[in-house]
Amino acid sequence: MTEDPVQPAHPSSTPAANTPTTGAAPDADVPAAPGAGAPVPELFSWEFATDPYPAYAWLREHAPVHRTRLPSGVEAWLVTRYGDARQALADGRLSKNPAHHDEPAHAKGKTGIPGERKAELMTHLLNIDPPDHTRLRRLVSKAFTPRRVAEFAPRVQELTDQLIDRFAERGEADLIHDFAFPLPIYAICDLLGVPREDQDDFRDWAGMMIRHGGGPRGGVARSVKKMRGYLAELIHRKREALPDVPGPGEDLISGLIRASDHGEHLTENEAAAMAFILLFAGFETTVNLIGNGTYALLTHPEQRRRLQDSLAAGESALLETGVEELLRYDGPVELATWRFATEAVRIGGQDIAAGDPVLVVLAAADRDPERFEQPDTLDLSRRDNQHLGYGHGIHYCLGAPLARLEGQTALATLLTRLPDLRLAADPADLRWRGGLIMRGLRTLPVEFTPPR
Repeated sequence: MTEDPVQPAHPSSTPAANTPTTGAAPDADVPAAPGAGAPVPELFSWEFATDPYPAYAWLREHAPVHRTRLPSGVEAWLVTRYGDARQALADGRLSKNPAHHDEPAHAKGKTGIPGERKAELMTHLLNIDPPDHTRLRRLVSKAFTPRRVAEFAPRVQELTDQLIDRFAERGEADLIHDFAFPLPIYAICDLLGVPREDQDDFRDWAGMMIRHGGGPRGGVARSVKKMRGYLAELIHRKREALPDVPGPGEDLISGLIRASDHGEHLTENEAAAMAFILLFAGFETTVNLIGNGTYALLTHPEQRRRLQDSLAAGESALLETGVEELLRYDGPVELATWRFATEAVRIGGQDIAAGDPVLVVLAAADRDPERFEQPDTLDLSRRDNQHLGYGHGIHYCLGAPLARLEGQTALATLLTRLPDLRLAADPADLRWRGGLIMRGLRTLPVEFTPPR
């Protein structure tokens, strides 16, 4: 659950016919590539999605702030160096509000979650700036505390074990479908206070949204609309039944309602939008953290053995640093969510005009050799690891503690209960989901010896 890393990309990663997806858009002011003897690598193709890191390395060296046309047709600046990325993430001149986008007609509505405008779900932390952002974040923080997350740890462990129980006897599984996807959706539904009997509906709606164009046309927008309607009704029911004094373990939606009723203003639309984005933020990033993290461990057997030995010894330090390294090495969020220049701004020596969209490439920044020693090496014990996987600045991930809890619990339990877990497919045959913001596997087939 984050601010920066949650908003799904609207465009599919399949380029439209005759639409350039690499290099400069027509008339785009692209910085020169000093000493570059090769053209800009192809971006946002299916081949690129499999391993984007060589292309990002080229951009870091030759065009660190690079203007390109995205598959949706929207033109945007990509920021790829770590220092520039931190500056951009914390720069108040880069607004989160899409109203600042100097968007042409063909780009209308293509910089957010499909359907959120029509569903009146725009008033959430991803789309607003101070002072409204400050007010809403303060209200959400009251209902989403570290103590609440800590109290939730036993439930996350219970869900983790239940899901593994369902496939353990088979000796095989698709870890995305059977484990990484359902775990965070059920966990965040529990935390928000969605009744158990309604959670499968949320799983269906979330499944449609995570496909990023892989489902029926308009399916994402319809799922957003259904989720919005359900949340509005649920908020109304909870408000009517809210006790005067909060009980132990009160759910997050009730906490949002209570905060709004005690001297600070949170409209019902704001409450629905906040619940929606917390729900959405609470599952896809964690799906990808578990999926990408497990894949990285299975393809780096020495690091995986180190972690298993540490867990067997009852230690937690390597698990904690390991999850941070997995977030840096191949994290769940490839690009931070949209920003729009409110005035002319200069980043990395490049002038950006007012109204231009800016996308900070977290995946590129977190492999910057100017910041990280041997950045393309997975080292679970890496200490100096101030990665940008959860963002930076006022939009830093609000739900980072929950994401860390779920990631650590999921990986530790998998490696402990299924010690000989192994890939059941050639890595070259695995496919990554289409989309601009997130990075995650479509499937992760594994095999293992069924536990006795």
